[in-house]
Amino acid sequence: MSGILLVSLIAGLGVLLASVALAMPGAQKARDSAPRWESGVSAQEVSLRDRINRPFQAIADRSNRQHRLNGGLTLAEHLARADLKLRTSEFVMIQVGLLVAAALFSLWRFGFAPQFVVAGVVAYLIPMRYVKWRQGRRLKAFNSRLPDTLSLLSNAMKAGLSLPQAIESVSQTASPPIADELTRVIRETNLGTSTSAALVNMVRRVGSEDLDLVVTAIAIQSSVGGNLARVLDGISHTIRQRIQIKSQIGAMTAQMRASGWIITLLPFIVAAILNVITPSYFRPMFTDPAGRVLLVAAGVSIALGNFFVRRITSFKV
Repeated sequence: MSGILLVSLIAGLGVLLASVALAMPGAQKARDSAPRWESGVSAQEVSLRDRINRPFQAIADRSNRQHRLNGGLTLAEHLARADLKLRTSEFVMIQVGLLVAAALFSLWRFGFAPQFVVAGVVAYLIPMRYVKWRQGRRLKAFNSRLPDTLSLLSNAMKAGLSLPQAIESVSQTASPPIADELTRVIRETNLGTSTSAALVNMVRRVGSEDLDLVVTAIAIQSSVGGNLARVLDGISHTIRQRIQIKSQIGAMTAQMRASGWIITLLPFIVAAILNVITPSYFRPMFTDPAGRVLLVAAGVSIALGNFFVRRITSFKV
């Protein structure tokens, strides 16, 4: 038991030291890169919000640089895809706040035990899971409205409008989230960005495969020529058929997917409730060697079952 307490204490101190180590270089760099005329500003004139956000912004900047080097999305791009009007520093602040709150609650309820580390890690990951859920919901809404938007673009171009004019016309009548993205495309083109580059930026913000197909077709048409309105009509018809097939597959596999998630989450929910209500009843699963082996075996079995259920109910259309 003493070994578990020692590991939990070291893990908690490690998280705290890592946060401080990440924040200090970024904050120092921000102070060094500040303009000379700002160095004479008194501490009272700096807003409390900026002073609070500074260390969290340093952590967010460090994470953004790492993801950009690895070719992934930065935190700002994740928030943009989820349509969350938050600074990256504010999002990191929420993550750290939930981590501290969950760790303190676990410390008060269980003491220095494995639950201390597990609660902190789970609470830290919850905001990003919420962002992923928002991204999926927004992407689904975008893809469902894309065929109608393509039809409107095609009709506007058949009426004699150019592609930028058609985008501006459709952005005034379309519904969110497509209207928001098209408005941003128009704003970027007004600032000097080419239409093709603005559309590529929209693909990166949205992350839609259907939109990527549309933008690729527009880029090919702009280089080789052709009737873009007819091309958009064909792509719109294809996307409508894909959405219809996906809906039919989703309806036929809904019961199996729901059963898979219920079977996957039910053991964790029951274990968490028992662990909170009667810790002494569930403690042998963490302290006894046989209990740990059973927990590992149960976790592996649940993960494998969820993996196979998702593979069975997942179809690439």
